[in-house]
Amino acid sequence: MNATLLALALSLLSSVAYAAAAVAQERLASRNPGSGVLRMLSSGAWWGSVALNAAAALLHVVALKYGPLTVVQPLGALTLVAAVPLGARIAGRRVSATEWRGTAYTLAGLAAILVVASGSAPGKVLSTSEAVAVAAVTAALIGLLARPGARPGIRHASASGVASGVASALTQTVTVAATDRSASLLSVQVIGVALLVAAFAAGGLLLSQTAYRDGLGAPLAVVTLANPVAAAVIGLSLLGESLRGGAAGVLLALAGAGLAAWGVVLLTRMSPVPADEDHPVAAVLALEPSTASVEPALREMRVPRQPEPGHLTPL
Repeated sequence: MNATLLALALSLLSSVAYAAAAVAQERLASRNPGSGVLRMLSSGAWWGSVALNAAAALLHVVALKYGPLTVVQPLGALTLVAAVPLGARIAGRRVSATEWRGTAYTLAGLAAILVVASGSAPGKVLSTSEAVAVAAVTAALIGLLARPGARPGIRHASASGVASGVASALTQTVTVAATDRSASLLSVQVIGVALLVAAFAAGGLLLSQTAYRDGLGAPLAVVTLANPVAAAVIGLSLLGESLRGGAAGVLLALAGAGLAAWGVVLLTRMSPVPADEDHPVAAVLALEPSTASVEPALREMRVPRQPEPGHLTPL
Protein backbone atom coordinates (compact mmCIF):
# COMPACT_ATOMS: atom_id res chain seq x y z
CA MET A 1 0.00 0.00 0.00
CA ASN A 2 1.19 3.53 -0.79
CA ALA A 3 2.63 5.22 2.30
CA THR A 4 0.34 8.24 1.97
CA LEU A 5 -2.76 6.05 1.60
CA LEU A 6 -1.70 4.12 4.70
CA ALA A 7 -1.29 7.40 6.60
CA LEU A 8 -4.76 8.48 5.47
CA ALA A 9 -6.32 5.20 6.58
CA LEU A 10 -4.60 5.35 9.97
CA SER A 11 -5.66 8.98 10.46
CA LEU A 12 -9.28 8.11 9.67
CA LEU A 13 -9.23 5.24 12.18
CA SER A 14 -7.62 7.54 14.76
CA SER A 15 -10.35 10.16 14.33
CA VAL A 16 -13.12 7.59 14.69
CA ALA A 17 -11.47 6.16 17.82
CA TYR A 18 -11.15 9.64 19.37
CA ALA A 19 -14.82 10.36 18.63
CA ALA A 20 -15.92 6.99 20.08
CA ALA A 21 -13.88 7.64 23.22
CA ALA A 22 -15.57 11.03 23.56
CA VAL A 23 -18.98 9.35 23.27
CA ALA A 24 -18.10 6.93 26.04
CA GLN A 25 -16.76 9.68 28.30
CA GLU A 26 -19.80 11.87 27.74
CA ARG A 27 -22.19 9.03 28.55
CA LEU A 28 -20.31 8.24 31.74
CA ALA A 29 -20.34 11.89 32.78
CA SER A 30 -24.10 12.21 32.16
CA ARG A 31 -24.95 9.01 34.06
CA ASN A 32 -22.58 9.57 36.99
CA PRO A 33 -22.24 13.33 37.51
CA GLY A 34 -19.73 14.24 40.18
CA SER A 35 -18.55 10.66 40.70
CA GLY A 36 -15.26 10.28 42.54
CA VAL A 37 -11.94 9.09 41.22
CA LEU A 38 -12.16 5.67 42.88
CA ARG A 39 -15.58 5.01 41.40
CA MET A 40 -14.33 6.09 37.99
CA LEU A 41 -11.31 3.80 38.23
CA SER A 42 -13.57 0.87 39.07
CA SER A 43 -15.72 1.43 35.97
CA GLY A 44 -15.09 -0.88 33.05
CA ALA A 45 -16.68 1.63 30.68
CA TRP A 46 -14.20 4.30 31.79
CA TRP A 47 -11.27 2.01 31.13
CA GLY A 48 -12.80 1.23 27.75
CA SER A 49 -12.76 4.94 26.89
CA VAL A 50 -9.14 5.15 28.07
CA ALA A 51 -8.27 2.24 25.79
CA LEU A 52 -9.99 3.97 22.86
CA ASN A 53 -8.04 7.18 23.52
CA ALA A 54 -4.78 5.24 23.76
CA ALA A 55 -5.54 3.38 20.53
CA ALA A 56 -6.37 6.65 18.77
CA ALA A 57 -3.11 8.23 19.93
CA LEU A 58 -1.12 5.19 18.81
CA LEU A 59 -2.78 5.24 15.38
CA HIS A 60 -1.94 8.93 15.07
CA VAL A 61 1.71 8.30 15.94
CA VAL A 62 1.96 5.50 13.37
CA ALA A 63 0.29 7.72 10.77
CA LEU A 64 3.01 10.32 11.37
CA LYS A 65 5.55 7.63 10.48
CA TYR A 66 4.03 7.12 7.01
CA GLY A 67 2.59 10.52 6.12
CA PRO A 68 3.85 14.13 6.09
CA LEU A 69 2.59 16.60 8.66
CA THR A 70 0.74 18.56 5.97
CA VAL A 71 -1.41 15.45 5.35
CA VAL A 72 -1.84 13.88 8.79
CA GLN A 73 -2.48 16.94 10.97
CA PRO A 74 -5.39 18.50 9.03
CA LEU A 75 -7.21 15.17 9.24
CA GLY A 76 -7.58 15.73 12.98
CA ALA A 77 -10.66 17.79 12.10
CA LEU A 78 -12.33 14.53 11.08
CA THR A 79 -12.81 13.79 14.78
CA LEU A 80 -15.48 16.50 14.84
CA VAL A 81 -16.99 15.13 11.62
CA ALA A 82 -17.17 11.62 13.10
CA ALA A 83 -18.62 13.02 16.32
CA VAL A 84 -21.68 14.47 14.57
CA PRO A 85 -23.45 11.23 13.56
CA LEU A 86 -22.26 9.43 16.70
CA GLY A 87 -23.57 12.21 18.93
CA ALA A 88 -26.87 12.39 17.05
CA ARG A 89 -27.27 8.62 17.29
CA ILE A 90 -26.67 8.58 21.04
CA ALA A 91 -28.97 11.58 21.58
CA GLY A 92 -31.75 9.95 19.55
CA ARG A 93 -32.06 12.82 17.08
CA ARG A 94 -31.38 13.53 13.44
CA VAL A 95 -28.32 15.37 12.19
CA SER A 96 -29.34 18.99 11.60
CA ALA A 97 -28.97 20.81 8.29
CA THR A 98 -26.29 23.08 9.77
CA GLU A 99 -24.32 20.05 10.92
CA TRP A 100 -24.57 18.51 7.45
CA ARG A 101 -23.28 21.75 5.92
CA GLY A 102 -20.42 21.93 8.41
CA THR A 103 -19.50 18.33 7.65
CA ALA A 104 -19.62 18.90 3.90
CA TYR A 105 -17.50 22.06 4.08
CA THR A 106 -14.93 20.37 6.31
CA LEU A 107 -14.63 17.32 4.05
CA ALA A 108 -14.43 19.43 0.89
CA GLY A 109 -11.75 21.66 2.40
CA LEU A 110 -9.69 18.70 3.60
CA ALA A 111 -9.97 17.08 0.16
CA ALA A 112 -8.58 20.24 -1.46
CA ILE A 113 -5.67 20.28 1.00
CA LEU A 114 -4.88 16.62 0.41
CA VAL A 115 -4.80 17.11 -3.37
CA VAL A 116 -1.83 19.47 -3.10
CA ALA A 117 -0.26 18.21 0.13
CA SER A 118 0.08 14.53 -0.74
CA GLY A 119 3.66 13.39 -0.51
CA SER A 120 5.92 10.49 0.27
CA ALA A 121 6.65 9.03 3.69
CA PRO A 122 8.68 11.41 5.86
CA GLY A 123 12.39 10.78 5.70
CA LYS A 124 13.85 13.90 7.25
CA VAL A 125 13.66 14.60 10.96
CA LEU A 126 14.47 17.59 13.11
CA SER A 127 18.02 17.67 14.40
CA THR A 128 18.61 18.22 18.09
CA SER A 129 19.44 21.90 17.53
CA GLU A 130 16.35 22.39 15.33
CA ALA A 131 14.13 20.70 17.91
CA VAL A 132 15.50 22.94 20.67
CA ALA A 133 15.01 26.03 18.49
CA VAL A 134 11.43 25.04 17.67
CA ALA A 135 10.75 24.41 21.36
CA ALA A 136 12.20 27.79 22.36
CA VAL A 137 10.20 29.71 19.75
CA THR A 138 7.03 27.79 20.64
CA ALA A 139 7.50 28.40 24.36
CA ALA A 140 7.94 32.12 23.74
CA LEU A 141 4.82 32.21 21.54
CA ILE A 142 2.79 30.30 24.13
CA GLY A 143 3.98 32.68 26.85
CA LEU A 144 2.87 35.63 24.72
CA LEU A 145 -0.55 34.13 24.00
CA ALA A 146 -1.15 32.93 27.57
CA ARG A 147 -0.36 36.26 29.23
CA PRO A 148 -3.09 37.87 31.35
CA GLY A 149 -5.41 40.11 29.39
CA ALA A 150 -8.61 40.29 27.38
CA ARG A 151 -10.17 37.31 25.56
CA PRO A 152 -8.22 34.61 27.40
CA GLY A 153 -10.35 31.85 25.85
CA ILE A 154 -9.28 32.52 22.26
CA ARG A 155 -5.64 33.23 23.16
CA HIS A 156 -5.33 30.15 25.36
CA ALA A 157 -6.99 28.08 22.63
CA SER A 158 -4.48 29.37 20.10
CA ALA A 159 -1.63 28.50 22.47
CA SER A 160 -3.11 25.04 23.02
CA GLY A 161 -3.39 24.37 19.29
CA VAL A 162 0.19 25.52 18.69
CA ALA A 163 1.50 23.36 21.54
CA SER A 164 -0.34 20.27 20.27
CA GLY A 165 0.76 20.84 16.68
CA VAL A 166 4.41 21.21 17.71
CA ALA A 167 4.08 18.10 19.89
CA SER A 168 2.92 16.14 16.83
CA ALA A 169 5.81 17.46 14.74
CA LEU A 170 8.29 16.43 17.43
CA THR A 171 6.53 13.06 17.76
CA GLN A 172 7.15 12.44 14.08
CA THR A 173 10.86 13.11 14.62
CA VAL A 174 11.00 10.60 17.49
CA THR A 175 9.00 7.98 15.56
CA VAL A 176 11.00 8.21 12.34
CA ALA A 177 14.36 8.40 14.11
CA ALA A 178 13.56 5.42 16.33
CA THR A 179 12.09 3.17 13.62
CA ASP A 180 14.50 3.71 10.73
CA ARG A 181 17.52 3.11 13.02
CA SER A 182 19.00 6.53 12.21
CA ALA A 183 19.28 7.11 15.94
CA SER A 184 19.45 4.90 19.02
CA LEU A 185 16.45 4.78 21.35
CA LEU A 186 18.78 5.96 24.11
CA SER A 187 20.35 8.76 22.10
CA VAL A 188 20.20 12.37 23.23
CA GLN A 189 18.10 13.25 20.19
CA VAL A 190 15.37 10.66 20.85
CA ILE A 191 15.20 11.09 24.63
CA GLY A 192 15.45 14.89 24.51
CA VAL A 193 12.77 15.28 21.83
CA ALA A 194 10.54 12.75 23.63
CA LEU A 195 10.71 14.91 26.77
CA LEU A 196 9.76 17.96 24.71
CA VAL A 197 6.81 16.02 23.27
CA ALA A 198 5.57 15.20 26.78
CA ALA A 199 5.97 18.83 27.91
CA PHE A 200 4.10 20.34 24.95
CA ALA A 201 1.38 17.68 24.98
CA ALA A 202 0.70 18.29 28.68
CA GLY A 203 0.88 22.06 28.17
CA GLY A 204 -1.60 21.87 25.31
CA LEU A 205 -4.04 19.92 27.46
CA LEU A 206 -3.82 22.38 30.37
CA LEU A 207 -4.18 25.37 28.06
CA SER A 208 -7.26 23.86 26.43
CA GLN A 209 -8.90 23.35 29.82
CA THR A 210 -8.32 27.03 30.59
CA ALA A 211 -9.64 28.08 27.19
CA TYR A 212 -12.92 26.17 27.63
CA ARG A 213 -13.88 27.78 30.94
CA ASP A 214 -15.87 30.60 29.34
CA GLY A 215 -17.44 28.57 26.55
CA LEU A 216 -16.48 25.88 24.11
CA GLY A 217 -17.56 26.68 20.54
CA ALA A 218 -15.03 29.32 19.45
CA PRO A 219 -12.06 27.99 21.49
CA LEU A 220 -12.62 24.46 20.16
CA ALA A 221 -12.61 25.75 16.59
CA VAL A 222 -9.40 27.71 17.24
CA VAL A 223 -7.67 24.65 18.77
CA THR A 224 -8.75 22.45 15.87
CA LEU A 225 -7.41 24.93 13.30
CA ALA A 226 -4.23 26.15 15.06
CA ASN A 227 -2.95 22.58 15.49
CA PRO A 228 -2.47 21.73 11.77
CA VAL A 229 -1.26 25.25 10.98
CA ALA A 230 1.58 24.99 13.50
CA ALA A 231 2.52 21.50 12.27
CA ALA A 232 2.37 22.57 8.62
CA VAL A 233 4.70 25.51 9.26
CA ILE A 234 7.30 23.13 10.70
CA GLY A 235 6.80 20.59 7.92
CA LEU A 236 7.12 23.15 5.12
CA SER A 237 9.99 25.15 6.61
CA LEU A 238 12.17 22.50 8.30
CA LEU A 239 11.23 19.03 7.05
CA GLY A 240 11.34 19.60 3.32
CA GLU A 241 7.61 19.09 2.76
CA SER A 242 6.02 21.01 -0.09
CA LEU A 243 2.73 21.65 -1.85
CA ARG A 244 2.09 20.46 -5.38
CA GLY A 245 1.10 22.73 -8.23
CA GLY A 246 3.20 25.78 -7.46
CA ALA A 247 1.29 29.01 -6.91
CA ALA A 248 -1.99 27.41 -7.98
CA GLY A 249 -1.44 24.64 -5.44
CA VAL A 250 -0.84 27.17 -2.67
CA LEU A 251 -4.05 29.01 -3.57
CA LEU A 252 -6.00 25.74 -3.62
CA ALA A 253 -4.58 24.78 -0.21
CA LEU A 254 -5.50 28.18 1.24
CA ALA A 255 -9.02 27.92 -0.18
CA GLY A 256 -9.37 24.42 1.21
CA ALA A 257 -8.12 25.56 4.61
CA GLY A 258 -10.64 28.39 4.65
CA LEU A 259 -13.49 26.06 3.65
CA ALA A 260 -12.51 23.48 6.27
CA ALA A 261 -12.21 26.25 8.88
CA TRP A 262 -15.74 27.43 8.18
CA GLY A 263 -17.00 23.86 8.41
CA VAL A 264 -15.33 23.42 11.79
CA VAL A 265 -16.85 26.68 13.01
CA LEU A 266 -20.33 25.48 11.98
CA LEU A 267 -19.83 22.17 13.77
CA THR A 268 -18.61 23.79 16.99
CA ARG A 269 -21.45 26.31 16.96
CA MET A 270 -23.89 23.43 17.19
CA SER A 271 -22.19 22.06 20.31
CA PRO A 272 -23.96 22.52 23.63
CA VAL A 273 -21.63 23.55 26.43
CA PRO A 274 -21.51 21.08 29.34
CA ALA A 275 -20.76 22.31 32.83
CA ASP A 276 -17.89 20.02 33.77
CA GLU A 277 -16.32 18.69 30.59
CA ASP A 278 -12.77 17.44 30.50
CA HIS A 279 -12.61 16.26 26.90
CA PRO A 280 -12.39 18.89 24.12
CA VAL A 281 -14.32 16.81 21.57
CA ALA A 282 -16.89 15.36 23.91
CA ALA A 283 -18.81 18.65 23.96
CA VAL A 284 -19.89 17.94 20.39
CA LEU A 285 -21.52 14.78 21.72
CA ALA A 286 -23.20 16.24 24.80
CA LEU A 287 -26.85 15.33 25.12
CA GLU A 288 -29.56 17.90 25.63
CA PRO A 289 -32.03 17.06 28.40
CA SER A 290 -34.94 17.09 25.94
CA THR A 291 -33.26 14.55 23.67
CA ALA A 292 -31.73 12.21 26.24
CA SER A 293 -33.24 8.74 26.20
CA VAL A 294 -34.85 7.31 29.33
CA GLU A 295 -32.95 4.48 30.91
CA PRO A 296 -34.80 1.13 30.68
CA ALA A 297 -34.76 0.70 34.46
CA LEU A 298 -36.44 4.08 34.91
CA ARG A 299 -38.93 3.38 32.15
CA GLU A 300 -40.14 0.24 33.94
CA MET A 301 -40.55 1.93 37.31
CA ARG A 302 -44.08 2.94 38.30
CA VAL A 303 -44.40 6.02 40.49
CA PRO A 304 -47.12 5.51 43.14
CA ARG A 305 -50.08 7.80 42.81
CA GLN A 306 -49.92 10.66 45.25
CA PRO A 307 -53.01 11.26 47.46
CA GLU A 308 -55.08 14.32 46.72
CA PRO A 309 -54.91 17.21 49.20
CA GLY A 310 -57.27 16.69 52.12
CA HIS A 311 -57.40 12.92 51.82
CA LEU A 312 -55.68 10.45 54.09
CA THR A 313 -53.69 7.58 52.72
CA PRO A 314 -55.32 4.27 53.78
CA LEU A 315 -53.25 2.11 56.10
